[in-house]
Amino acid sequence: MINIKQQTDAQNANTRTRIRFIAAYFLLSMLWMGGLGIISAVLLPQHLRVVVGATEATAIFGTLNAATAITSLLSNLIVGNLSDRTRSRWGQRTPWIIAGGIIGGISLFLIGIFQNVWLMGLAYCFSMIGLNMMIAPAMATLSDRVPENMRATVSSFYSAGTTVGTSIGTLIGAKFLDVQIPGFILAGVLMGVSGLVTAMVWPREGSARHLPPVSGGIKELMSSFKPPLKGARDFWLAFSGRTLLIFSYYMILNYQLYILLSYIGLGKAGAAATISIMSVVTMVVGLAGSILSGSISDKIGRRKLPVNIATILMAIGFLLPWLLKTPFSMILFAGFSGLGYAVYSAVDQALNIDVLPNKEESGKDLGILNMATTLGQTAGPIVTSVLVLAGGYSLVFPTAIIFALLAMIFIHLIKSTK
Repeated sequence: MINIKQQTDAQNANTRTRIRFIAAYFLLSMLWMGGLGIISAVLLPQHLRVVVGATEATAIFGTLNAATAITSLLSNLIVGNLSDRTRSRWGQRTPWIIAGGIIGGISLFLIGIFQNVWLMGLAYCFSMIGLNMMIAPAMATLSDRVPENMRATVSSFYSAGTTVGTSIGTLIGAKFLDVQIPGFILAGVLMGVSGLVTAMVWPREGSARHLPPVSGGIKELMSSFKPPLKGARDFWLAFSGRTLLIFSYYMILNYQLYILLSYIGLGKAGAAATISIMSVVTMVVGLAGSILSGSISDKIGRRKLPVNIATILMAIGFLLPWLLKTPFSMILFAGFSGLGYAVYSAVDQALNIDVLPNKEESGKDLGILNMATTLGQTAGPIVTSVLVLAGGYSLVFPTAIIFALLAMIFIHLIKSTK
């Protein structure tokens, strides 16, 4: 009887741990993405149109994305490495996550206060620093503390949170197109509390003071940033595939307001209404795709098959607005591409952990892989701005399709996971 009771207690503990990790990762991504989505997809583009005019807004938006791309690339790598080396009583990852949320939230709010493009750009960059102070340690925690047989499931709920956050953020942002300050306040609050909520929900991280002390000075610190090279073929294939696929999606996602206004030809009210519908569609298909594909991936032990399916769905979503050029085609984009991106994101982190060349440097190496996400999210819109200036939005959609198909090829070449 004692053995049965002990086994039952252990199973209950595992169930509680599983639920807490799933809830924590869902809430983390939903909150930060909700805050960022309000700004990046709706309020920042509109704020720029108000401050500098519609003609210059597109080019400046691209420039701001370039600045945040560089900031994000550096901060993700640096924070991932420094969290590996942290030896605090609160653990390696938790202090970074809490502080990152606060920094990101304050910075997002300040974007709406500033009327100067340079100050807006500076605040946007600081928000990316705060964001990556959360993302890099959180992804390292997925490798450190989440059991292997539930990583895709946890990753799927993180993806579901991102999907819900994107949809909620875009939906909320559309409601504040005319009166923007309350939207900026809400965005700051959502990101500001995301790190604290995560630390409260997931199983408490133990003290890191018992870990071997880090020594060696500046020279050793600098050498620790060296990217993996030996036995890292699959690592770099995953990096390339991830960059290109996210790149292709955000080429269109971050310009959806401009696409509806300038390419489809809607007015501001019509664009806001369409964005609201797109947000609901993305949220519904994203939730279903994320949760189902993550669980299925864990059960069948395969990562690449869901990615191939996701890429095809996204390419279809890119194709339809290019061919049809109607408001409904953008809703179809939200459905197909939103589902594809959700399926990919559900197994993405599990695939990344499978290809890590050195588990002891998970924070740094996952930081490098997370740089692929940041690079795609920020550099994709930059390419869009260049293409629009060169030949209009008709060039954006086929370019996104090409990048997505290239991503599928890179992922298919990975050998260390099925």
